[in-house]
Amino acid sequence: MQFHVENMTCGGCVRGVTRAIQSVDPAAEVAADLATHDVEVKTSAARELLAKALAEAGFEAA
Repeated sequence: MQFHVENMTCGGCVRGVTRAIQSVDPAAEVAADLATHDVEVKTSAARELLAKALAEAGFEAA
């Protein structure tokens, strides 16, 4: 699944996004593209749970 995280602007943000996603699914594979602000996630977790974890970490994901 893919998320667009507009306020992901640096390597620290990528680490924060990754930690938030992996707090829901530790086995999730996360690939972030800072240029486009897109995050590709390979996981079996529900999209809603990941979006909630991202929001709680300060990253609004669309």
